[in-house]
Amino acid sequence: MFTMIRVILPAHLQALASLPREVQVDAPAGVLTQRTLLDALEEKYPVLGGTIRDHVTKVRRPLVRFFACGEDVSHESADAALPEEVASGKEPFVVLGAIAGG
Repeated sequence: MFTMIRVILPAHLQALASLPREVQVDAPAGVLTQRTLLDALEEKYPVLGGTIRDHVTKVRRPLVRFFACGEDVSHESADAALPEEVASGKEPFVVLGAIAGG
């Protein structure tokens, strides 16, 4: 059984993959984590592979941030459970490109 998860992408990834701002992915039923969600996203949209996480290590790219229910979850463990609102599809998982400058 799968759950439909909503993911909001930053503009540069939308353009790269020719996708709308919000996409939906099937995630395996059970505990939803950043890892399982991003694995499902990259499986459905292979062009995103390596853009959000490193190809080999699967570590989040430095200028990418993740938000769930309005909270920055970027520095949480990739295997920590995401909030139920995201896991049920009620709230989106948001991927943002951080801005750096000086």
